[in-house]
Amino acid sequence: MAPVTLGTVDNDLKDVIQQLFEIQSAVHGYLGPETQQELVRKIKSLTQGLSTLSTHTRDPPTATTTTTTTNPSDLPINTIQLPPEIIDYVDAARNPDIYTREFVELVQRGNQDLKGKQEAFASFRDVLAREMRSAMPECRGEVEKVVRATSFGTGEVDGEDGGKGEGADGGGGGGGGGN
Repeated sequence: MAPVTLGTVDNDLKDVIQQLFEIQSAVHGYLGPETQQELVRKIKSLTQGLSTLSTHTRDPPTATTTTTTTNPSDLPINTIQLPPEIIDYVDAARNPDIYTREFVELVQRGNQDLKGKQEAFASFRDVLAREMRSAMPECRGEVEKVVRATSFGTGEVDGEDGGKGEGADGGGGGGGGGN
Protein backbone atom coordinates (compact mmCIF):
# COMPACT_ATOMS: atom_id res chain seq x y z
CA MET A 1 0.00 0.00 0.00
CA ALA A 2 1.35 3.41 -0.95
CA PRO A 3 1.99 5.82 1.90
CA VAL A 4 -0.78 8.32 2.58
CA THR A 5 0.35 11.87 1.83
CA LEU A 6 -0.38 15.09 3.65
CA GLY A 7 -2.43 16.25 0.65
CA THR A 8 -4.71 13.23 0.99
CA VAL A 9 -5.30 13.89 4.69
CA ASP A 10 -5.88 17.57 3.93
CA ASN A 11 -8.58 16.64 1.40
CA ASP A 12 -10.14 14.19 3.88
CA LEU A 13 -10.33 16.95 6.50
CA LYS A 14 -11.90 19.35 4.00
CA ASP A 15 -14.51 16.72 3.15
CA VAL A 16 -15.36 16.17 6.84
CA ILE A 17 -15.68 19.92 7.41
CA GLN A 18 -17.95 20.21 4.36
CA GLN A 19 -20.10 17.32 5.61
CA LEU A 20 -20.40 18.94 9.04
CA PHE A 21 -21.48 22.19 7.40
CA GLU A 22 -24.12 20.34 5.36
CA ILE A 23 -25.41 18.62 8.51
CA GLN A 24 -25.58 21.98 10.29
CA SER A 25 -27.57 23.43 7.39
CA ALA A 26 -29.89 20.42 7.30
CA VAL A 27 -30.50 20.62 11.06
CA HIS A 28 -31.16 24.35 10.85
CA GLY A 29 -33.66 23.84 8.05
CA TYR A 30 -35.22 20.69 9.52
CA LEU A 31 -38.88 20.41 8.53
CA GLY A 32 -39.80 17.11 10.08
CA PRO A 33 -40.17 13.67 8.52
CA GLU A 34 -39.76 14.92 4.94
CA THR A 35 -36.13 16.06 5.59
CA GLN A 36 -35.22 13.25 7.97
CA GLN A 37 -33.99 10.90 5.23
CA GLU A 38 -31.68 13.61 3.87
CA LEU A 39 -30.27 14.24 7.36
CA VAL A 40 -29.67 10.50 7.90
CA ARG A 41 -27.89 10.29 4.53
CA LYS A 42 -25.63 13.23 5.48
CA ILE A 43 -24.79 11.68 8.86
CA LYS A 44 -23.89 8.38 7.17
CA SER A 45 -21.70 10.32 4.75
CA LEU A 46 -19.97 12.05 7.69
CA THR A 47 -19.41 8.68 9.38
CA GLN A 48 -17.82 7.33 6.19
CA GLY A 49 -15.63 10.45 5.87
CA LEU A 50 -14.44 10.16 9.48
CA SER A 51 -13.71 6.46 8.96
CA THR A 52 -11.62 7.27 5.87
CA LEU A 53 -9.74 9.99 7.76
CA SER A 54 -9.09 7.59 10.64
CA THR A 55 -7.81 4.93 8.25
CA HIS A 56 -5.51 7.37 6.47
CA THR A 57 -4.01 8.74 9.68
CA ARG A 58 -3.51 5.42 11.47
CA ASP A 59 0.11 4.40 11.97
CA PRO A 60 1.00 1.88 9.28
CA PRO A 61 2.74 -1.36 10.16
CA THR A 62 6.50 -0.81 9.96
CA ALA A 63 6.73 0.27 6.34
CA THR A 64 10.21 0.58 4.93
CA THR A 65 9.09 2.51 1.88
CA THR A 66 10.99 5.73 1.42
CA THR A 67 9.84 8.42 -0.93
CA THR A 68 11.72 11.50 -1.96
CA THR A 69 9.53 14.41 -2.96
CA THR A 70 10.08 18.12 -3.04
CA ASN A 71 6.43 19.08 -2.58
CA PRO A 72 5.61 19.40 1.15
CA SER A 73 2.00 18.33 0.57
CA ASP A 74 3.18 15.01 -0.90
CA LEU A 75 5.09 13.89 2.19
CA PRO A 76 3.93 10.62 3.72
CA ILE A 77 1.80 11.46 6.73
CA ASN A 78 3.79 9.14 9.03
CA THR A 79 7.00 11.16 8.44
CA ILE A 80 5.56 14.42 9.77
CA GLN A 81 6.41 15.17 13.37
CA LEU A 82 5.03 18.13 15.29
CA PRO A 83 6.62 19.52 18.43
CA PRO A 84 4.53 18.69 21.50
CA GLU A 85 4.38 22.40 22.35
CA ILE A 86 2.32 23.07 19.20
CA ILE A 87 -0.06 20.24 20.07
CA ASP A 88 -0.46 21.72 23.57
CA TYR A 89 -1.10 25.16 22.04
CA VAL A 90 -3.87 23.80 19.83
CA ASP A 91 -5.33 21.73 22.69
CA ALA A 92 -5.52 24.93 24.74
CA ALA A 93 -7.52 26.54 21.88
CA ARG A 94 -4.65 28.88 21.00
CA ASN A 95 -3.49 29.79 17.53
CA PRO A 96 -0.35 27.85 16.48
CA ASP A 97 0.71 30.86 14.39
CA ILE A 98 1.15 32.76 17.67
CA TYR A 99 3.42 29.98 18.93
CA THR A 100 5.44 30.18 15.71
CA ARG A 101 5.76 33.96 15.97
CA GLU A 102 6.83 33.76 19.64
CA PHE A 103 9.33 31.00 18.82
CA VAL A 104 10.85 33.03 15.99
CA GLU A 105 11.14 36.08 18.25
CA LEU A 106 12.80 33.96 20.93
CA VAL A 107 15.29 32.55 18.42
CA GLN A 108 16.03 36.06 17.12
CA ARG A 109 16.74 37.30 20.66
CA GLY A 110 18.99 34.32 21.28
CA ASN A 111 20.82 34.91 18.01
CA GLN A 112 21.37 38.57 18.89
CA ASP A 113 22.72 37.55 22.28
CA LEU A 114 25.10 35.00 20.75
CA LYS A 115 26.19 37.48 18.08
CA GLY A 116 27.06 39.99 20.78
CA LYS A 117 29.09 37.39 22.66
CA GLN A 118 30.85 36.34 19.45
CA GLU A 119 31.73 39.94 18.62
CA ALA A 120 32.99 40.54 22.16
CA PHE A 121 35.23 37.48 22.03
CA ALA A 122 36.48 38.45 18.56
CA SER A 123 37.32 41.92 19.81
CA PHE A 124 39.11 40.48 22.84
CA ARG A 125 41.00 38.08 20.58
CA ASP A 126 42.12 40.93 18.33
CA VAL A 127 43.24 43.13 21.24
CA LEU A 128 45.08 40.23 22.86
CA ALA A 129 46.76 39.32 19.56
CA ARG A 130 47.85 42.91 18.97
CA GLU A 131 49.29 43.18 22.47
CA MET A 132 51.05 39.82 22.20
CA ARG A 133 52.57 40.79 18.84
CA SER A 134 53.96 43.99 20.30
CA ALA A 135 55.14 42.43 23.58
CA MET A 136 56.56 39.21 22.10
CA PRO A 137 57.57 39.74 18.45
CA GLU A 138 59.16 36.28 18.34
CA CYS A 139 55.64 34.75 18.69
CA ARG A 140 54.18 36.80 15.82
CA GLY A 141 53.69 33.81 13.51
CA GLU A 142 51.96 31.66 16.10
CA VAL A 143 49.72 34.55 17.16
CA GLU A 144 48.66 35.21 13.57
CA LYS A 145 48.08 31.50 13.01
CA VAL A 146 45.75 31.39 16.03
CA VAL A 147 43.95 34.56 14.92
CA ARG A 148 43.51 33.16 11.41
CA ALA A 149 42.19 29.86 12.78
CA THR A 150 39.67 31.59 15.03
CA SER A 151 38.52 34.30 12.61
CA PHE A 152 35.12 33.99 10.97
CA GLY A 153 35.35 36.93 8.63
CA THR A 154 35.94 39.38 11.47
CA GLY A 155 39.31 39.75 13.10
CA GLU A 156 42.55 41.34 12.14
CA VAL A 157 44.72 38.71 10.56
CA ASP A 158 47.30 41.01 9.01
CA GLY A 159 48.21 42.89 12.20
CA GLU A 160 51.22 45.13 11.68
CA ASP A 161 52.90 43.35 8.78
CA GLY A 162 50.80 44.92 6.03
CA GLY A 163 48.67 41.85 5.31
CA LYS A 164 51.43 39.42 4.38
CA GLY A 165 50.16 36.66 6.63
CA GLU A 166 52.96 35.06 8.67
CA GLY A 167 55.36 37.96 9.07
CA ALA A 168 57.43 39.93 6.60
CA ASP A 169 60.30 37.48 6.66
CA GLY A 170 58.06 34.51 5.79
CA GLY A 171 59.65 32.48 8.56
CA GLY A 172 56.63 32.36 10.86
CA GLY A 173 58.14 34.17 13.80
CA GLY A 174 60.71 31.83 15.23
CA GLY A 175 59.49 31.67 18.84
CA GLY A 176 58.74 27.99 19.38
CA GLY A 177 60.67 26.23 16.61
CA GLY A 178 62.29 22.84 16.92
CA ASN A 179 59.70 21.07 19.16
